[in-house]
Amino acid sequence: MMMPDDLATMAPPLAALAVGVVSAALYGRRRRWTNALLACAAGASLAVALADIRKEPGAASPVTIDTAAGRLSDADRVAIPKATSVLLNGDGVREAEWRDLPARPLQWTPAAADLLWLDFPRSISLGRIFTLTVRRSPAQAAWRLQLLAENKQVLADSGVPSAAAQQTLQWLPPVAETMVLQARLLDANGKTIAQGPIPLQVKDAIPLQIQGRFDAPSFDVRVLNQLLTDGSAILDWRVTLGKAITRSETARAPLLGPNAMFVDAAYVEHLSPSARAALIAQAGQGVPLVVLGGNAADASVWQRDFGLSLHPQSPTTETEDARQFGAVLTMPPASLNPAENVVEPWSVLARDTKKQPWMWQRSVGKGRVVWLGVTDWHKHAINAPQALALWWQSAMDRIALDSMQKTAWQMHDPMPVPGLRSEVCVQGVKPGVALKAEGYAAMALQSRAEKADGVCAAFWPQKTGWLQFTAEGMEAPGVEYIYASNDWPAWQRALRRDATAQYAARSSDTLRTPAAGRTAAQTDRLLPAAPFAVLFVLCMLGLWWREQRENTNATAL
Repeated sequence: MMMPDDLATMAPPLAALAVGVVSAALYGRRRRWTNALLACAAGASLAVALADIRKEPGAASPVTIDTAAGRLSDADRVAIPKATSVLLNGDGVREAEWRDLPARPLQWTPAAADLLWLDFPRSISLGRIFTLTVRRSPAQAAWRLQLLAENKQVLADSGVPSAAAQQTLQWLPPVAETMVLQARLLDANGKTIAQGPIPLQVKDAIPLQIQGRFDAPSFDVRVLNQLLTDGSAILDWRVTLGKAITRSETARAPLLGPNAMFVDAAYVEHLSPSARAALIAQAGQGVPLVVLGGNAADASVWQRDFGLSLHPQSPTTETEDARQFGAVLTMPPASLNPAENVVEPWSVLARDTKKQPWMWQRSVGKGRVVWLGVTDWHKHAINAPQALALWWQSAMDRIALDSMQKTAWQMHDPMPVPGLRSEVCVQGVKPGVALKAEGYAAMALQSRAEKADGVCAAFWPQKTGWLQFTAEGMEAPGVEYIYASNDWPAWQRALRRDATAQYAARSSDTLRTPAAGRTAAQTDRLLPAAPFAVLFVLCMLGLWWREQRENTNATAL
């Protein structure tokens, strides 16, 4: 039995009982025994009606769950909510199964096992590097990682076997297509440790829309133009070659929403104060302004109009201060650059491999101004063109250019398998829109409290392979790969253990606040309130009737 342990909860029934006892005593002094009995019964019945006396459910007891099959049985799903604690055997189950179960204390000691965690993008744009990272449980023998094409050709290899817990490889897809690659783990003798599918959708890149305004022609500007052109960007480009000579490149299509405006420092310094103010206002509307700082000459302009304090680069330390990007790219800093400890509103946006800053930013309204403080990247256009293209690609990512695409598919499930609940989310459409997939009933996209930027729908995959989704308002279908139940057993085991550890943590939080976890469904009221409330009313009516009769008899005498 569970009695109230809160003084504020106990006070009302105790007060009712005390009033009843006192009233019965007063009636007893006047030898009105019937009235005393009614007063005592009224106080006691009111006290019971107000008291919240509960009992624990009769079925509450520990329950043992075996998850060797990787799933919960129907009997387990019924038993866990009624249990006081769970004794778990095996690796646990996935988050989709733990999600709807109430938190219960978990007794679980996972056995030592070979575990895998795979991390890779399911969808990339053409021209982007695909990166696969595989992490294994510690204390492993030497191993290496390979990426295989659908025809079993080796696309990438991590190299010499290593005993490191994590290995990464990269591959540049040549065409836009949907494919299922294979990843293979080999030991030092070349024997396969594990192998499984790696689904990847390579999509055509959405062309960037870029404005360019430059007052000092340079090889850097020319190479940047070529890199953007090779990436199918739509360019509105203008370079001042001399006093009255300007080379213009008209955009091949209208710039409906420029992703960024690139300028060199000389262009900004040659503008009038009102024109500079208009340029800053344009950035404030949401179009990032990217300044190539290599030819900056007037530090006062940047301090006055942009709040940016520039410092000259000492010629004697130019070699030491050169920015290093990987093993191939080395670039000297601009002659004028912000300090490493730049003050607000400016901040460091990017650092090189030596932790030296090379890009700074400040917010302006809805947009930002970015200062790019390295030069001479054109020297790598011949000897390391791919590395240079990837460096500029990473620069664009840090600048966070806005895409014209306003909707996006979001597939958060790391490994959907048949029969286990999964979820598809969409960004950019309204709740209630129907999500459709061939072979499935239409599903309504609904808002989720934990996913404020999208609407989602749950579904249960039926078979392995690619599954295509459509929804009104989406520019293109979304696809998700459904793994077979026997794919990547070590990864599935790791996902189950991670989800079970999260459930155990949730149970621990509930134990620290037991009152918060106690609901009416978990406890039953020992004595119902309604009958005792009725008894109290009847006793009070009986007292009133007897008082009225006694007063009438006294008046008649």
